[in-house]
Amino acid sequence: MRAVLVLLHRWFGLGVAVFLFISGATGAIISWDHELDAALNPALFHANSAQQNVVGTPKSGLELANIVEAREPKLRVTYVLNEAEPGHTIPMMVEPRLDPATGKPYTLDYNQIAVDPVSAEIQGQRMWGAVSVSRENLLPFLYKLHYTMHLPDIGGFETGIWLMGIIGIVWALDCFIALWLSFPNWKSWRKSFAFRWKDGGHKLNFDLHRSGAVWVWGLLLVLAVTSVSMNLNMQVMQPVIKIFSTITPTAFETRTPVAADKVVEPKITREQVTRLAVEEGKRRGFDVPAGGVFYSSMFGLYGVGFFEPGNDHGDVGLGNSWLYFDAATGKPEGARIPGTGSAGDLFIQAQFPLHSGRILGLPGRIFISFMGALVAMLCVTGVIIWFRKRQARMRQKIKAREQDATSGGAPSGAQAAAAKTAAGMDGRERTSLS
Repeated sequence: MRAVLVLLHRWFGLGVAVFLFISGATGAIISWDHELDAALNPALFHANSAQQNVVGTPKSGLELANIVEAREPKLRVTYVLNEAEPGHTIPMMVEPRLDPATGKPYTLDYNQIAVDPVSAEIQGQRMWGAVSVSRENLLPFLYKLHYTMHLPDIGGFETGIWLMGIIGIVWALDCFIALWLSFPNWKSWRKSFAFRWKDGGHKLNFDLHRSGAVWVWGLLLVLAVTSVSMNLNMQVMQPVIKIFSTITPTAFETRTPVAADKVVEPKITREQVTRLAVEEGKRRGFDVPAGGVFYSSMFGLYGVGFFEPGNDHGDVGLGNSWLYFDAATGKPEGARIPGTGSAGDLFIQAQFPLHSGRILGLPGRIFISFMGALVAMLCVTGVIIWFRKRQARMRQKIKAREQDATSGGAPSGAQAAAAKTAAGMDGRERTSLS
């Protein structure tokens, strides 16, 4: 049984090592994506009017969105904050409208803009998620690399999303295999938590891989499971959860999306849907303002989020509350209220906050950065262990062939001793996880 588990762990680990290394390393960085993005691209985040001490009354995001659309009729604002942080721009996501002459969407070479709330000037623009490591695209590039590897969709099939979701499943299964293999001798269980710092070399490498994972095993499992939830929520996670609990369908799950060239203009405005949301928010007892509005043209839905300026990312707890409305009628189409619903609803709500560490605020983000770096380290140390053992096995085979050629074959005990000498391993390493 143990030999089978060793083989599974070895090949599971080698199969996902590169992808998990990239995902871990990028995860350590994108825990701070907004801060790093602002440092790299001040024009996208800091308003020129504030930098230049221009006197003026900041406009609301809704007003600025109307100004932007009036200036550029080819685009539609799909997400906007209602109010900017002091001194900051108001970010907007945009998409092309349909060209009446062709019935196809116009071509835009950007999907995100930053607008000065005083002057209404567009200070910067970019294609979020583009395969580019330029200054303005670096953080979005790393963010998307983290969960898709930037693999292109094939025939509408989200290749990268599925690949990383499957890797998450393999990772979760391997967590249990690794835990079992980490304790070959339960009487000396303390060794599985120890680090031979003074020995260095391959012994320390082995301990970093095995003991390092044992200390944070539960957190590694959480990252693996939440990564499956992030990528394959509908396909894998929800069917599993529904075995144990009911799940409330989201506004998007009850509607059928239309193709990009079949979208229609909304019948109600952002201002109207915001008023509807504020009224509903008061009825529900929300104590924060309507902080942002998005429009999904493919689903014909508005969403209004409730948060204070600067907290649009939902920095603590289970995130922000959202209310959804039909874009043609203004009819309520559901809500996402953190902390409410069935056990299955709560489990799903917790997935992104757990994966990002935001459920604990700043300390959680710091810890997730550490975990991302640790995942990358485990991948490197695991490959080193495998490579070293492979070299030892090759040396053993060469020596055995040489002995066969000179003496007709060495006794099995001598071969075993030669193998041990070539590998230079102690008892703990011979029960390696890899």
